[in-house]
Amino acid sequence: MKSIRYHLAVGAVVGAIALGLGTCFVQAQAPNPAPVQSAPLSPPVATPPASPPNPAVPVAPPVVVPGPAAAQVTPALPVAPPAATPPVVNAPATPPAGEPKVIPAPDAAKPSADASTAQVIEVPARPVAILRGKSSWDDGFKTLSTSFAKINAELAKAGLTATGRPLSVFLETDDNGFRFEAMIPIAEKPAGKDQLSAEVKLGLSPVGKAMKFQHRGAYDDIDSTYEAITAYLDEKGLTAQDMFIEEYLNEMKSADDTSLEIDVYVLLK
Repeated sequence: MKSIRYHLAVGAVVGAIALGLGTCFVQAQAPNPAPVQSAPLSPPVATPPASPPNPAVPVAPPVVVPGPAAAQVTPALPVAPPAATPPVVNAPATPPAGEPKVIPAPDAAKPSADASTAQVIEVPARPVAILRGKSSWDDGFKTLSTSFAKINAELAKAGLTATGRPLSVFLETDDNGFRFEAMIPIAEKPAGKDQLSAEVKLGLSPVGKAMKFQHRGAYDDIDSTYEAITAYLDEKGLTAQDMFIEEYLNEMKSADDTSLEIDVYVLLK
């Protein structure tokens, strides 16, 4: 572009000199027109500035250069998504780890814990003093405790001694309560007697093959033990009779006494 501007300037200067010489030979009065004709010298000055704007247009190409740069940014965008993908894949893996899932875990834990204490035994028949009754679940502990107190009172009157821990035989249960037989073992049935009072009878405790489980804690919490027992029986495919026995190994103080120890016997078919 610089060579074009150079030739235009040189051509303008040569033309001006030729015109000046010609006018000197034609007239001596040419001095007046000479200044007028010398005006062509100004065009070279005006012409060069006019031509620079045209070269300035090519400067636009540098502006186009950022275009490719933008194109380079575009490929970078797809690279970001892959980076975000790995965390998403790892996230679901945690729940399964952590999804050792809060509902089956307890059920599975209970049977396995009770399985370590469960025993298959033969329950022998024993002579017992019996008091039959029924109760709601809310009053169950109190009703059983009162029943044992009545039996002990009748044993004392008859001069008999208990030879074992109190037993509760649950004969029938429903949502409202249960029907039971409270029993206290004795050495032997007095000859010729079938009862000690109108309420307290004499007889034998249940007999047969049974699974023995343990409950250690408040009577208020015994439902959790029975849930575990049920799960264990289902797991082992065992069928129980419609009867179970609780044996109270220490004093029955209150339903919330956490030191209470009970053995549970589930008679099997």
